Amino acid sequence: SVGLAMVSSAGLTKPELPPISAQAQALAARAAAAQAAGDSAQAIDLYETALAVDPAFQQAFVSLADIARAQGLDGKAVRLYREALERDPNDVAALAGEGQALADRGALERAREDLARLRLLCRTDCSDADRLAQAIDQAAAEPVRSAEAVTPATTVEEAERRAEEQP
Repeated sequence: SVGLAMVSSAGLTKPELPPISAQAQALAARAAAAQAAGDSAQAIDLYETALAVDPAFQQAFVSLADIARAQGLDGKAVRLYREALERDPNDVAALAGEGQALADRGALERAREDLARLRLLCRTDCSDADRLAQAIDQAAAEPVRSAEAVTPATTVEEAERRAEEQP
């Protein structure tokens, strides 16, 4: 019975992840320097190379997502933050970043879910949660942008009439 208990409890524990390679960490340091210097293209190349060297380098996904968000590519940022969260579901930076990108896209309910999870992870003072809550409030206060807000140049009837007139 002791053997059975040991075997059954082995599935409940999270396996220890291998350490990130030194080469990937060095590439990430160069990428951070390029990003700080304003060279996003070089930073992206270096982070992607770091991921090629060590695909388990979850922080590189967060950094790439941060760059994508800064470039206004919120959909890409959400995808990259999700990649990071698949590797570490408790990564506060990835969770906060995903929530921010979702709020920027107008997906407020999903952003609120991230905020609730973030508050569970940050039991004490959490500036990431405060910033996300503020971003959600700001996004909720903005007017909704949709096709309904745009008056079409032609109506359906006008388009059909024009189509009939053409030979």
